[in-house]
Amino acid sequence: MTTHNDCSEISRSQLSVEEALELLLAQSRPIADSERVPTRSGLGRVLAESVVSTIDVPGWDNSAMDGYAVRSADLAASGGRLPVSQRIPAGVVGPSLESGTAARIFTGAPVPAGADTVVIQESCTTDGDWVRVPPDVKAGANIRRTGEDIAAGSQVISAGIRLRAQHLGLAASVGAAELTVRRRLRVTVFSSGDELVMPGTPLGPGQIYNSNRFTLIGLLEELGCEVRDLGIVRDTLDATMEALAEAAERSDLILASGGVSVGEEDHVKPAVERLGSLDLWQIAMRPGKPLAFGHIGGHSGTGRTPFIGSPGNPVSLFVTFCLFARPFIRRMQGIAGSVRPAAVTAEVGFTWPRPAKRREFQRARLEPDEGGRPRVSLYPNRSSAVLSSVAWANGLAVIPEGRVLQAGDPIEFIPFSELTG
Repeated sequence: MTTHNDCSEISRSQLSVEEALELLLAQSRPIADSERVPTRSGLGRVLAESVVSTIDVPGWDNSAMDGYAVRSADLAASGGRLPVSQRIPAGVVGPSLESGTAARIFTGAPVPAGADTVVIQESCTTDGDWVRVPPDVKAGANIRRTGEDIAAGSQVISAGIRLRAQHLGLAASVGAAELTVRRRLRVTVFSSGDELVMPGTPLGPGQIYNSNRFTLIGLLEELGCEVRDLGIVRDTLDATMEALAEAAERSDLILASGGVSVGEEDHVKPAVERLGSLDLWQIAMRPGKPLAFGHIGGHSGTGRTPFIGSPGNPVSLFVTFCLFARPFIRRMQGIAGSVRPAAVTAEVGFTWPRPAKRREFQRARLEPDEGGRPRVSLYPNRSSAVLSSVAWANGLAVIPEGRVLQAGDPIEFIPFSELTG
């Protein structure tokens, strides 16, 4: 089968992180399928159609406080002492306010016709059926006006938003019982390596537990993907090709861990090349220098399933997924706007005496030091095989190539809240 390399002119050179991500995102296509779901079930889904309100919110002028509704013009003549003519709790529409009287009113209750001000109860004194309010209150105070929050016909949630709890509440507030969302992205994963066994199985000589499977599936499920797991694929070309072909028929995306290098026992690269196209990128970063990207199926048009292959070392897999696969997936899910993780600037709480040749994404913590100042600290072991460092960290410290750092220097820090989920 003919092999097509979409980026062959740069496949042998080392890419910057920005170049690699730009190339990857240029080939990410949002899925077109959508479905209607109950608003209650929309959490984490990507909105396919904007939500437009058919009502004003609030739907009527209502009281922002517990207090008394009055006509401001009545206060000067009465000296602020008025008889209480009615009581209006939330959910009750009272009659028009009689001239020269006050209405006892509660938060959220409709302001009666004729009233133009609500005076909070803490400013008032009562005497039987009478109330005394300050005569100099500001007209219009403590009233939430019709449509003040949302006007009928306005767009309240834009398509392309990944729905959070507050979005569901907002949709419900305008009466949306159902939402149109993109269908879940179908992702197939598998691991390559005859040394891998599943937890619960005794380890034999040279064997290790397949932690990557659990990390990868967890990261995908946090993104709301529908995950199909092919498990551990035998280290043969035929088995790898069979797994890829099966995955391509039933998936929007294929992710593999391990086997993407060019060694004699690394079969993912030749298998993808036989079934479609592949580029093996060398990225100027640590950890996670190699990243494979390609397609299973024809060279162009429909029927091509994108493929991303990550390194087998557990930290490298985690970092490359967060920096590259996650933005690619978010774009496929139809998320609007930037899909790149955002960094914050913080102070270094360590020294970095030797400039690195590649950009470093080191497991780090951002937390207050003894004086209460937020500082970035690094995990002491930089090995890409030390998965405990990821569990210890709450983000990645970005150390630019060619930089020496001293305590107190500024540094970019990407919190895990920007890299997972």
